[in-house]
Amino acid sequence: MDENAGHVNPWLIATAVTIATFMEVLDTSIANVALRYIAGGLSAAADDSEWVITAYLAANASVLLLSGWLGAYLGRRNYYLLSLAVFTASSAACGFATSLEELIFFRVLQGLGGGGLQPVTQAVLLDSFPPEKQGQAQAMFVMSALVAPVLGPTVGGYIADNYGWEWIFLINIPPGLLALWMNQRFLHDPPYLVEERRRLRSQPLNFDWLGLGLIVLSMICMEVLLSKGQEWDWFDDPFGRVQVMTFGFVGGFVALIAWEKRHPSPVLNLAPFLDRNFAGCCIIGYVTMAITYASMILLPGMVQTLFGYNAVWSGLIMSPAGLFSIPAVILSGYLVGRGVNIRAIIVVGALLMAAGALWFTRLNLEVSPGHFVWPRVVQQIGTASMFAPLSVAAFLYLPPHLRGPAAGIFAAVRNEGGSLGTTLGKTIVTRRFPFHTDRLAEYFSSYSHAYNEVYANLRAYFYQLTGDPETAGRMALDGLDTLRSQQAMAMAYLDAFWVLGLLALTLIPLAFLLKPSQAAEGTPVGAH
Repeated sequence: MDENAGHVNPWLIATAVTIATFMEVLDTSIANVALRYIAGGLSAAADDSEWVITAYLAANASVLLLSGWLGAYLGRRNYYLLSLAVFTASSAACGFATSLEELIFFRVLQGLGGGGLQPVTQAVLLDSFPPEKQGQAQAMFVMSALVAPVLGPTVGGYIADNYGWEWIFLINIPPGLLALWMNQRFLHDPPYLVEERRRLRSQPLNFDWLGLGLIVLSMICMEVLLSKGQEWDWFDDPFGRVQVMTFGFVGGFVALIAWEKRHPSPVLNLAPFLDRNFAGCCIIGYVTMAITYASMILLPGMVQTLFGYNAVWSGLIMSPAGLFSIPAVILSGYLVGRGVNIRAIIVVGALLMAAGALWFTRLNLEVSPGHFVWPRVVQQIGTASMFAPLSVAAFLYLPPHLRGPAAGIFAAVRNEGGSLGTTLGKTIVTRRFPFHTDRLAEYFSSYSHAYNEVYANLRAYFYQLTGDPETAGRMALDGLDTLRSQQAMAMAYLDAFWVLGLLALTLIPLAFLLKPSQAAEGTPVGAH
């Protein structure tokens, strides 16, 4: 360890590590709006281009769970620099890919490199700041983890529309190189990690290959299941792909837990789950990210499908929420640092998330763009105010040697919550649309006075335009069918927001399962 490491300003270290984390989290959402551009540019089918997202998330999830062991064996600083270099180089390779197969391969490498950035960043912040400043430090991390996916659709849509899909990957190069230089200069391992690395290196390498295989199997199966489940019609899949993925995930995950509890040197340390706070924060974080990512999928989809907005305008509707989340994160971090009970902040955040989601259910097809902005702002303020307290409470009672493995698990849980939310939003809309279409058809009948009145008015209008009664009748029926489809689709989206609102309310009782955590000044992190 460098003897000058202790004299580095912790905020300088925080800046160095969060730059790369911001870019890595941005990459989880920035490519979503550019899939059709990627498919067109590489002459691939639109459905096949979705593997660009799935490949990244699967690789990212796999390495997140390994980050604790890799950081301990290689040294946290070395592992972070290696991850950052791989992420930056593979981002450049993605931008220069000439086929979809190449792009998917480089996205796997990008996910493997990016997976180590989030947990190491969080562990570095925990070690670099005193207990009374943990709330502020975690607020900085949360800003990078929350603002990035909110800005992703806007940035991705603008770049894809104006410069080409390649640049959504190439923009990672300058900040990646800057982060490499800053971390090479300022980042150092604390003494306990140096000692742990020395101890591991002095022992024979008893690597847990089976544990690694089970992690990769279960994470890949889960990501493919979440990404492709709806497209494959879930358990009605005639080719059995969903069934195979489900068996691979459940079987692999159960076997992983059983094996890691017996292995003397497990690649996945499950000890953090013995702490009630950490386990509870994982559940709350998982559900919160599911709600957040579901909203990020639903709102752009709704305004593009029903209101005709393009990718840039739909992104602009999302962006104000990201701006409002910054002061919310700072305020929640300040309150944590002042000793406010973390459970109370989580409850307020959950209520705001529920209020924002349920506010969406009051909208209709006659609203202006501003009507979408404010419910999203309220919802995002709630999300932003929760994550700094969660990030502190999760690690508050863990001893230092478990922070590395715990940070990897916590980041993996958040990422998988995002994957679940993306699938949840799409599935609810897809399933509820035919339901509402059938229900509305009950009112689109010649026995309905209202239906006959609207049909007569439309037929008269089209007759004035065409002068042909038969054509006017067909156009009137087509107009009514379009109206029914629009209303059914709107109801399907509103159903999805109802589910998200109710899901947010379930976080309130979960918050009271946590210990009455307070990061008061002088309270040592890890004390019981």
